[in-house]
Parts: sequence; C-alpha cells; structure tokens
Amino acid sequence: MTEATWTLVASESDLQALIHALRAQPAIAVDTESNSLYVYHERVCLIQISIPGADYIVDPLAGLDLSPLGQVFADPGIQKVFHAAEQDIAGLKRDFGFRFANLFDTMRAARILGWPRAGLADLLREHFGVHTDKRYQRYNWGQRPLSPDALRYAAWDTRYLLPLRDRQMRELERTGRVRQAAESFARLAEIPPAGPHYGPDAFWRVRAVHSLNDRERAVLWQLYLWRDELASSQDRPPVRVMSDEVLVRLARARPRTLAELAALGRFPRYWVRRYGPAILEAVARGENGPVPEMPCPAYSEDARGRYQALREWRRQVAAARGVDPDVILPNAVLRSLAARNPQTLDELAEVDGMGPWACETWGSEILQVLQSYREEVKQCQ
Repeated sequence: MTEATWTLVASESDLQALIHALRAQPAIAVDTESNSLYVYHERVCLIQISIPGADYIVDPLAGLDLSPLGQVFADPGIQKVFHAAEQDIAGLKRDFGFRFANLFDTMRAARILGWPRAGLADLLREHFGVHTDKRYQRYNWGQRPLSPDALRYAAWDTRYLLPLRDRQMRELERTGRVRQAAESFARLAEIPPAGPHYGPDAFWRVRAVHSLNDRERAVLWQLYLWRDELASSQDRPPVRVMSDEVLVRLARARPRTLAELAALGRFPRYWVRRYGPAILEAVARGENGPVPEMPCPAYSEDARGRYQALREWRRQVAAARGVDPDVILPNAVLRSLAARNPQTLDELAEVDGMGPWACETWGSEILQVLQSYREEVKQCQ
C-alpha cells in the first residue's frame, strides 16, 4: 500500500468545509468503521468520505452536529457509493437517524456482473494493483486517539470506490444490467436501522444449542440471559465476558456447588470467585424454569412448498446468467412471494422487492412457477 493522505474532520469548521466540498460533487464515496468487536452497544466510530483528489475522515465521537452530512446523504442529486453498504447504512440510521437516496454499491454491482470475486480487497488488487493492510480489520475504532497508520488504512477504504464505480457502470451498461442494479441499490435505501446486535433474540445463534436436551437448553437460556445482562452493564461483547463454548459446557454439566464448578477445570480461581454464585443461581433457574422454544415464523405448508419451487426456478435462472442465486432475487423477496402467492402481474408488483425491472423480466416466469405449483397440489389432493 502506498502513502495516503487525508483530512481529519473533528471540528465544526472542518465539517462545514467538508459539506461545502461535497455539495459540489455528483458522487461521493462513503464507508464507516464501528466498534462491534469491543463493546456491547455498538456505534459508528468513523465515517470515511472520498471525492476526486481528496479523502476525509469524519470523527463522530468528537461531538459534532452531523445533521448537515445527513442532508447530503438524503440528497438525490448526489450519488453515494458504498461497498457492502447494508451494515454501514443500518448503523448510520441507528446512530444519527440519517435517510438515504441515490446509492451505488460496488459489491452488489460486482455480484450482478457475475465477477468471481466481490470483496473490496480483491477488487482493489485486481483493478488498481492496490494491496490493503489486513492488520486493521479487527482494530478498535472506538479508541482515541487513533494511530496515523489506522487512519491511513481507513482512508483507503473509500479512495478507489469512485473509479471502481465508473468501471462497473460501463460493464453494467454493456451487459444490459443497469436497471437490475438500480433496483438493487434502491432497496438499500429502505434498510431499517440496525437493531441490537446481542440480546435474547441472539440466543439461537449459539453454536451447539440444538444439540442439547430440553433441560440443558433451559439452563443454557438462563446462563445466556445472565451473561447478556452482565455484558450490557459492562459494555463488553458477551463473548468477552464468557465464551459460548463455556456456557454450553456449563449447561451440560449443570454444577450445583462452587466445588462442582471448580472441578470442571480450566477456570481460573478468580473466575470461580467472581462469577460462581451468579452462575449457580442461573443453573438453578434453568433446572426449574421453562424450556425456551425456538421462534418459528407463521408459514403454511403451501407457502413452504411455493418457496422451494421459487428457489429451484431462481437457481436455474442464476446458473444461466452466471451469478449467485440471491442476485436474481433475495430470499426475503422469495418468502414474500411464497406468502402472498400473487396470481396477476398487478398483484406481483405489490410484493416488496419486486420493482418494475424485476416484474418485467421475471414476472411471467414467477407467475408460471406459482401456477404450476398450485396445479401440482390439486393433482395430489
């Protein structure tokens, strides 16, 4: 990686100068850095912005009023170019209430074009001969001050997005995929604000949870709730309080005394002293408490059948087009189609995620898939 310079925006005067520069641009490149690896309550810690000839790093932790930047993000006359924008947009909406219009996502564009690699490091290396520094992929962006090397790394995340967008636009035009990309980018603007990364709803993401019996799962649930509350109060990621593997081990052993807990081994003495009583209380609650039931969306047997039929159709279309299946339509759109079961193009157009291009291109085929499934069901009755 060669030398990069940037302007750190940490004062109101710096922010005003940045906003003035951005309003003169038809497109800007944007990225963010958060601190999710180091805290329970994640927040956006940096906002990187590049325009031709200049890179900026905005410090949201400097107490700035970022509402003028939000006006730029909501301006349909200025295109905002991200790479893998989902988490960036969700985080910016959560922390600052920003709205977005006129987006371009270089990762989505690469996937729509069927490029074999869509990661930013791969694209920078292949198209610009730039090699990024992987040392900062797990950096704590919430700490202050940030090192010059870390800021240099952050600036590179946006420096090449505008020229990459230009190359991708030419390919999208050449392959006739501009409208598909535009509809995909438009969906990005509707992404909801980021919700809690942790909390009770994340329980079912614990590995091995499905390998436990009912009582062990009930104990694990109580241990999980205890750890989550402690992590929230300390503003630490739950796994930095206690790993999932340790929780599962405790749920299987279900110790009843401090001696039994200590006998499990591999736990330092201070760990048993600090957490032991609370762990035993959680185990006792689990021994006598309800068994958690996995949340299951209301989805009829017919809807599941329609969903599988649509997945098979999508697989074939994607193979012919040379892209991954979800590039054709995301799973969420297929689920909506399966649940709504449209029978006309007008009904199809009312399904979330089915824009004009998707309806024109895939509408008749989708309706035929759904009709064929209905006929198949009737024959089996």
